Amino acid sequence: MESLAVLAYLIAAVCFIMALRGLSHPESAQRGLVYGMSGMALAVATTLMLPVVQAYGWIVAGVTIGGGVGYVIAKKIAMTDLPQLVAAFHSLVGLAAVFVAASAFYAPEAYGIGTAGHIHLNSLIEMSLGVSIGAVTFTGSIIAWGKLQGVITGKPVTFPGQHMLNAALGLGLLALIVMLCMTESVPVFWGIVALSFLLGVLIIIPIGGADMPVIVSMLNSYSGWAAAGIGFTLHNNLLIITGALVGSSGAILSYIMCKGMNRSFISVVLGGFGGETSGGAQDMGDRNAKIGAAEDAAYIMKNAASVVIVPGYGMAVAQAQHAVREMADQMKKEGVNVRYAIHPVAGRMPGHMNVLLAEANVPYDEVLELEDINRDFAQTDVVYVIGANDITNPAAKTDTSSPIYGMPVLDVDKAKTVLFVKRSLGSGYAGIDNPLFYAANTMMLLGDAKKMTEDIVKAME
Repeated sequence: MESLAVLAYLIAAVCFIMALRGLSHPESAQRGLVYGMSGMALAVATTLMLPVVQAYGWIVAGVTIGGGVGYVIAKKIAMTDLPQLVAAFHSLVGLAAVFVAASAFYAPEAYGIGTAGHIHLNSLIEMSLGVSIGAVTFTGSIIAWGKLQGVITGKPVTFPGQHMLNAALGLGLLALIVMLCMTESVPVFWGIVALSFLLGVLIIIPIGGADMPVIVSMLNSYSGWAAAGIGFTLHNNLLIITGALVGSSGAILSYIMCKGMNRSFISVVLGGFGGETSGGAQDMGDRNAKIGAAEDAAYIMKNAASVVIVPGYGMAVAQAQHAVREMADQMKKEGVNVRYAIHPVAGRMPGHMNVLLAEANVPYDEVLELEDINRDFAQTDVVYVIGANDITNPAAKTDTSSPIYGMPVLDVDKAKTVLFVKRSLGSGYAGIDNPLFYAANTMMLLGDAKKMTEDIVKAME
């Protein structure tokens, strides 16, 4: 039975690898999901058939309750709330790692890692790493959820000596892990948990909303490493493999996100920037924004040869993706070449805009990444920016004092005409003014993104 279980776990691991491969492209994403679900179903079924599993009643109850809650959440959650949902799920993975580690610490015989008071040293190390990473992931994810949900301010929360305190807590955590390996003390174990919970909060609160895409992927990585650490404690090869896959893929994605923002991972953790602010129409010196209406935008786009649509979080909040697709279809009937430009950190999590456009059945070949379309803006007649502020801010290229200086942005300012849909002239999630609002080739379309786009469609008809 043990050899069959190892083989089944290996097949499940291969399914997870194929799932990641499939999820790398929209056209193969559905196939990737099937691989992932199949692998997980095989892994769960194999685990339940192991001789060591006896309490099926508790397992069935847990699966029923958890599955029911998950089903209700999945059915009710809005697409705009996916980032905070992901953060919330990460927190549960971290909390599960803490619970498993505590169970193994109090009942080591059940896990084959020793006896009470005489746990194997390697198991203590694995357990310590799993519980500390899991606890940091739990509270860090809760803070990330709060920032994304708006329960906690999206602006960085800092105080004097913050970095020194975090460093001291990190060293204290390492000292407690060493003490646990030497003494197996119960108070030391819970001291590790408490200190890790606190560290998770202090690591995330100074990170601003503009860095949230990086944080979501970073917490994804943390949850994977927590699972891998607990996998060693449970002697479960599949959990180790799966955790390592999630951990490494999340770390790679964090690196890609940082590269897309021209920021180092250390700078994100040590001092994130940005929190969404609101404001009415405002001047930047003696400049005033040119305000237009839906009819103006409809006339301009219908008579253009090429239009690039740049979606941002404002489109997600307004649920305007279907209206955008309808607008694009109207333009295509007029012979307009329509494409979409996606920035790596558009929205509140990696791939957020891609998911929204896919939901609206936008053809995949019309959706282009920054590096594939940036050179084309200079030859583009019209750019329709819908709720994407910071990723189109030309200050990133010219203002050395700007917090986003050096961050690759979509060069929409080079287009002949920029139609910018936004509720107001207030700054975006990074809390930075956008000089594009006041450019000579920009027309601001102030109002709800969905209503404005729907009015443009009506005007085109």
